[in-house]
Amino acid sequence: MTSMKQNKTERLYELFEEYRNAYRAEWERLDRCERVYRGDHWQDVPEQDDNEPRPVTPVLQSTIENVRADLMDRMPEAVIVSDGAGHERVAEMLTALIRENHRLCRFEREYANMMHDLLVGGYMVQETGYDSELNGGFGAAFLRAVDPHSIMFDPLVTDIQQSRAVFKFAPYPMEWLRAHYPEKAEKMREDIFRPARVQDDYLQQSDRDMVLLIEAWEREYDSDTGRSSIHMAKLAGGVLLEDSRDHKPGGYFAHGEYPFVVTPLFVRKGTPLGYGFVDMFETQQRYADKLDQIILKNALMASHNKLLITGASGFDPEDLRDWSKEVHRGESLAGVTWFPTAPLPGYILSYGENIRQSIREESGSNDFVRGQTYGGVTAASAIAALQEAGSKRSRMVARAVHGAFEEAVRQELEVEREFCVLPRRITLANADTGRQEAVAFTGETMFELTARKNRLPLEFGISVRAQQENRFSVAAHNELILNLVKLNMITPAIGLEMMLFDGKREAQALMREHLRAEQEKQLQQPQMALPQ
Repeated sequence: MTSMKQNKTERLYELFEEYRNAYRAEWERLDRCERVYRGDHWQDVPEQDDNEPRPVTPVLQSTIENVRADLMDRMPEAVIVSDGAGHERVAEMLTALIRENHRLCRFEREYANMMHDLLVGGYMVQETGYDSELNGGFGAAFLRAVDPHSIMFDPLVTDIQQSRAVFKFAPYPMEWLRAHYPEKAEKMREDIFRPARVQDDYLQQSDRDMVLLIEAWEREYDSDTGRSSIHMAKLAGGVLLEDSRDHKPGGYFAHGEYPFVVTPLFVRKGTPLGYGFVDMFETQQRYADKLDQIILKNALMASHNKLLITGASGFDPEDLRDWSKEVHRGESLAGVTWFPTAPLPGYILSYGENIRQSIREESGSNDFVRGQTYGGVTAASAIAALQEAGSKRSRMVARAVHGAFEEAVRQELEVEREFCVLPRRITLANADTGRQEAVAFTGETMFELTARKNRLPLEFGISVRAQQENRFSVAAHNELILNLVKLNMITPAIGLEMMLFDGKREAQALMREHLRAEQEKQLQQPQMALPQ
């Protein structure tokens, strides 16, 4: 058994080294994209004179942040839909369950990190799983972002589910490993792999006493059953720390898929990864900044024109350098002349701005998307219409993100079905009274007993909607609902349900309480006697 584990450890480390060699250029690309994003790309261009100006106008960074802000307005939210009659209540419970899971794992923060990775690096990675420490120790499924610097997929495939293995890794202090794996820490050797992470320019980081903890995910196919199973092994310092085969030989997850979802921005052929905005517009940003350097250098040269003096002039150069003197003695003014710096052509001054404007237009981050309007356009509906017309690029990206989110939520549901053993309290509105009430949920809730007492897993559909928070679109939406109420096309109660504003749930609760109080008051009033 020991030799088998040793052979497996050596095999996984060899495969890790193969992946690592294939990803070296990819990590360098990601580092370059981060430098260009933060405007630190001048260090990639060696200069003879370090005193020359190195201007940066962060048009690319501003463009990425505007598209990112637009995508944050379209942050996805999952709505679980029942595929069969009689399971609507379970679908409502799952919708509330997923919402609670995302609140526990701070999905808004994870989503913001994923949008940064997607736009800057060209792809984002979502991970699903089950954390038994969440929800006060009752456990909950999670959906998290994975740093692209800390994960490697099979470089030979385009679909990550066909990978020979997936490696996720992060550096850990040796003290942490000794505390969690005291029996195996002594066998660990000095780590030969350095962490592939972005180094901070201000915080001094040291890899001393740091060991790379590797999660090696492998997918195995069983030809007899026709199904695949996922297994995970943890390695550090050349030692096998854990192996899921020892505890779950049938597979780490019942759904049999790698618990990762990769979403590219601009597709790269032959790989599941992608290109980002920096890859597409880096050249324009560099040229625009280079033109600014030429203009600034010309301005600096023009600010102190050279004075040319011949020996026959009879003037002392050091004497002429003294601007405090009113009289200088020499022989001939014909030997003294100024050498002015020639001005740059006028088209160069506007060419740099044209390049920056092309970055904004081609990336889809034009003036209307940024909220800038002209010609007296002030109505919220008109502004929202202009923004929708100008944000086709961000809507296309949002559709890809929502599709990947749906895939991740589907895995999240399967994880809850498999791992949720302890009952969880889910708050739902009562269909009859409208009051909030707590119901118990376990993984068994997602199964149905047949007539023969067989456990049949329930199937559900997933609908993804955007949590639109753009104030102009929200104002236009609410304006439309109010007009429908004024025309008596819908009732005020339905209009309140369809409107979007902060405190909506509180307003609905107060309305229900007021209606209930009015009904009770009418029931308590004495009935008037009918005339004989």
